[in-house]
Amino acid sequence: NTAFYAGLRTIQPGQNRVDQASSQIANNTIERSVTSQLSELQVDRLRSVDRSQQSDLASNMVEMSQGKFQVELGVNVAKASDEMLGTLIDTFA
Repeated sequence: NTAFYAGLRTIQPGQNRVDQASSQIANNTIERSVTSQLSELQVDRLRSVDRSQQSDLASNMVEMSQGKFQVELGVNVAKASDEMLGTLIDTFA
């Protein structure tokens, strides 16, 4: 059933999105904790590191929410497909 597998294929990218965003949030939290314990010179060195790949908390929260919705939609598609297949089997049996 292609609709069922489409639902399943939607779940994994959504889960990956949630995992990546939560990892970024955790890394940023750890970095803030570490920088609060360092001297001003050490903090300046850390800040000079390329941060182009790091994103802010708000965008990570949005990514987590989008991933959650993506997973929920994939589950709904898979469930609907499964229920439809059961209905078709009952109808033809």
